[in-house]
Amino acid sequence: MTLWRFAATFFYLGKLPIAPGTWGSLGALILWLFLPVTTSVHLSVILILFLLGLFSSNIVAKYMQVHDPSEVVIDEAVGMGISLFMLPHNFGLYLIAFILFRFFDILKPSFIYQVQNLPGGWGIMLDDVLAGLFTLVIVSGISTLL
Repeated sequence: MTLWRFAATFFYLGKLPIAPGTWGSLGALILWLFLPVTTSVHLSVILILFLLGLFSSNIVAKYMQVHDPSEVVIDEAVGMGISLFMLPHNFGLYLIAFILFRFFDILKPSFIYQVQNLPGGWGIMLDDVLAGLFTLVIVSGISTLL
C-alpha cells in the first residue's frame, strides 16, 4: 500500500494539510521545468503518470473507502502536465496555465463535473485530464499571441 500511496499522493504532496490539489499541481509544474520540451518526453511522462494514477488512485480510494480522496493528487499532476504540454519554459505562460488549471479543476465547468462520477480511477483521473485539455487550448492560444 505504501508504494501505491506514494504514487497517488504524487510524492506525498497530497498529504500536505492545506490545498493538496494545489500542491500536486505545483509539484507537476516544477517537474515540467526540468523536462526538455519535446513531444516524446512530454507524452511519455503524461502517459506514465496517467497509467500510474489510474491504478494507484483506484487502489488508494478503495483502501480509504472514499470515491476521490483529497490526498490523491496524481490526477492534478497529470492535468497540469497536459496543461503545459509543449509550452516553452516561460514563467508567465506557466503561471497562467497553473491558475487556469486550478480554476477548471476546482469549479469543474461543463461536462467535467459529470466525468468525475465514472467508477474508480477513471473518475478520479479523467476530470483533471479534461481540465488540463481546456487549459492547454487556452494557454496555447495565448502563447501564439506572444
